[in-house]
Amino acid sequence: MTTLPRTGRPLLAPYITGGIRPDWTEYLHEYVRNGADAIEIGLPFSDPIVDGSTIQEASDIALRRGVTVRSILDEVAAADVGVPLIAMTYYNLVHRDASAFCRDLAAAGIHGLIVPDLPVDESATLAEAAASAGVDLTLLAAPTTPPARLAEIAAASRGFVYAVSTMGTTGSSFAASGGNLATELRKLTDLPVLLAFGITTHADAVTAAQSADGVVIGAALMRRILDGGTPAELGAVLAGLREALDKDGPDCVP
Repeated sequence: MTTLPRTGRPLLAPYITGGIRPDWTEYLHEYVRNGADAIEIGLPFSDPIVDGSTIQEASDIALRRGVTVRSILDEVAAADVGVPLIAMTYYNLVHRDASAFCRDLAAAGIHGLIVPDLPVDESATLAEAAASAGVDLTLLAAPTTPPARLAEIAAASRGFVYAVSTMGTTGSSFAASGGNLATELRKLTDLPVLLAFGITTHADAVTAAQSADGVVIGAALMRRILDGGTPAELGAVLAGLREALDKDGPDCVP
């Protein structure tokens, strides 16, 4: 199984914190209607060490609403979105029973998993559990990752490889070093390489797509949702990003 099949255009994967609002699954449908190739769903955690203030705020709100992994997965299962869904969460929520966790993801229609605080050296157990459940475990690479470790991450990832543009948290400023990282990763794998962290504007997305196979956009969208943006309004934002990528990005991602 491949979480993110190539489409011949830059891939666009928006993020949303699961359970952020009672109508949060409506954002999933709007994202799909407006050009999302996949959607990353954050499973809220109380100490999201990779996430900046915006997604931390979103996680806090969702948890105060009383959402759980189970409630989010039940809502996802009922949503029938139609594009690949990728869960992003922290190892604290996974390690007690990784096999059951991955089976629950697959049963809900989620077939990708990102665990940013799980290093490649310690990923074998979860990778086995994920593969058994039909879930692609995607690993992260950073601009400071040494070449030998980059090759290890590229080889161990499934679905796609997640390239972090900067040594900061989500919501940081987009860094050109991410483009260099994506270029190096694409030499090491046939999987799509998606660039994330700090991609806020149309120009950021287009710049990222020059070196990567696509982009993940998280904090910029979540900030709008936290400020009251409706599903239709967020769909329009995504449509603008899709148009910019299609117009000014590479004609065809090799």
